[in-house]
This record gives sequence, structure tokens and C-alpha cells, in this order.
Amino acid sequence: MIVQAATIGVLKETHAGERRVSVTPNDVRRLAARVPVVVQQGAGASAFFSDQDYETAGARIVAGAGAVHATANVIVKVRAPSMAEIAVCPPGRVLVSLGGRDDDVVRATRARGLYHLGLERVPRITRAQSMDVLSSQATIAGYAAVLLGSAHIGTLLPMLTTAAGTIRPARVLVVGAGVAGLQAIATARRLGALVFGFDIRLAAGEQIQSLGATFIKPDWLGADAEATGGYARPQSEDEQASAIRTLTEHLPEMNLVITTAQIPGRPAPRLIEANGVAVMPPGSALVDLAAESGGNCACTRPDQVVIEGGVTVLGPTNLPSAHPSDASRLFGGNIRSLIEHLVRDKDMVLDDDDEIAVALLAAKPSELTAAHT
Repeated sequence: MIVQAATIGVLKETHAGERRVSVTPNDVRRLAARVPVVVQQGAGASAFFSDQDYETAGARIVAGAGAVHATANVIVKVRAPSMAEIAVCPPGRVLVSLGGRDDDVVRATRARGLYHLGLERVPRITRAQSMDVLSSQATIAGYAAVLLGSAHIGTLLPMLTTAAGTIRPARVLVVGAGVAGLQAIATARRLGALVFGFDIRLAAGEQIQSLGATFIKPDWLGADAEATGGYARPQSEDEQASAIRTLTEHLPEMNLVITTAQIPGRPAPRLIEANGVAVMPPGSALVDLAAESGGNCACTRPDQVVIEGGVTVLGPTNLPSAHPSDASRLFGGNIRSLIEHLVRDKDMVLDDDDEIAVALLAAKPSELTAAHT
């Protein structure tokens, strides 16, 4: 068991293009009633939260990351720490951030003597749902993907009837019915599109249909396609080939395609080949939310816009930052819930018997203590 008198430190993000902040003033207001909170000057500016907002909520503003490290022993941030950030973080600190699936980050933080709580490793259990940053940020990404895609197609999403004639609704296909996919389906439906959802999990079909979309499935779909945690299991070559054929058959009819299929710890499944993009109508678009892990589409390039035969393929890797205020509110709510779980009587407690702490550390705290001594 690791016990430290907790002071929370909020760092300003340094990753290019990152506009979120890990904790908002509203979170500080609740946390400061239990433990001291320090915030790096300007940490929330890109998400439209001022230093004055944080001070009013009960935080102390300090200048520079060094001052945060010197004052706080529980450091929170959004993005995975860079090697430079790890090198200046004092040993023994608890670091809460993304990066739990990055082997280099895991090795570097352990070598530095840090207790890195990798947020991707939040266990999929009921009492950890409020700590799940992947789900909260996927909700925003699914919503934003529809808006982004709609700005790159040659048609409008809803049906419009005017004196000049009637505009037919756009046809939208969402691949993968996880959190991001279901939010994309719901958003496209609300905007008036004719929506289709594709997934290889039987249970996902019911969720797709419950949102008013049409379920598209491969011929081999069965109950055994779902793995632990609700994710789709890896597909065999034959199964993946069948999924690709099924999708390719429907692509010529679609104005907008949003792909969201991912498998934790593995490259994203390739579900749309270049010949699939080639049969999409000119003026259509594809938004690949799996771009960071390799992409679901062969034409995807991370954070680039690719034009193939009149089809626009987009590979955004950080859509939540396009809506930084609400993305930060959700992210901060997850962090606050985690800290409230770990802090007992003003102490940060990492217990070998706490399945949430063990999952986030990917080890028992006592094992890491032994490694650092």
C-alpha cells in the first residue's frame, strides 16, 4: 500500500494542438474541499477557463510546470507525458494521464520511480464507469465526426422541401457501434440523415436499431464475436474479408462514412480498402476515427485530408480538442471521480486490494515500491 498526503497539481498541456485541460474549475471546487489544488498558470486558457476561474474555485495558481512539481505530489494532465516531462517529474509522484497503452511511457515512468495511473486502463466495471475517459471523449469524438464529415460532402444531411424542389436526405454509414459510433449514429439521425450502422457484434445490432438506424452485418455474425469488456474480438482472415465485402457492397450508396472500429492494444482492423473508397460517389467523405491506431481505411493518413477520386478521407486523431470546454468538463469529471475514489482522509491511497488502482498501474502498488527501492 502507498499512502501520501495528497496535493493535486494540474499541468498545462504541451502536446501540439491539445486544447483540453485535465481538471476544470468546477472540479477544483469539489476537490479543494478535501485536498489542496495547485494549477499551472494558463492551464485552462485554451479551453476557455481563466486563472481567475480556478482561483475563485479554490486553487492556487503557480507559474510553470516546475512549480507544480515542487508543490504537488499527485500530478494530473490529459495527454501521455513526453520523455522530457517524465525526466523532470520528481520520483515518487503519482502521475495521472493518458499513455497507459504506450509501452515506452510505461517503461520510462517506472524507471523514473513514478506511479503512473494510465487512464486507458480503467477497468470496465460498474463502479469505474464514472472514471472512464475513453468513453467520455469518444462521445464527443462521435458527435464531432458527423459535423466534420458534413462540412466535406457535397450534400446536406436532412431532407428539405422547398419551392425550388426537394433535397433528399444524405445517407450516412457508421462502422462500429461502440460509444463513438453510437453517438455518431444519434447525431446524424438528429440532423436528419438516413443512417446505417455496421458492426460484427450481435448485441450492437439492437443498439443501432434502437437509435432508428438500419443494421448492416456480415453473414457470419454471431454471439461469439464479442470479447471481454464489450469490444469486438479480433477477426479471422475469412471473417475480415467477409466484413470488407459487405461494407464495399454498401459504399456506393453512401454520402458520408464514419469509421470507429478499434481493438484495445492492437492495430485498428482494416475494413475499407482503396477499392472501397473508389466506389464511393464523388463529393462523399469518410471520417476515420481509428486513424491514430492505423485506421479502418487504407487511404487514411493521421491528421491529413486525402482526396481520392473526388472522395475526401479525413483522419483526425484528437477531435475532442475541437470542443475543448465540454471535452474538458467530461474529462475533468472522470479525473475528479478517480481522485475522490483514491483519496481517503486527505491521503492518496494506492492499495494492493483496490482493483481500480491495480488496473491503472498495471501492477500491484507494493510491486512498484519494491522496484523503486
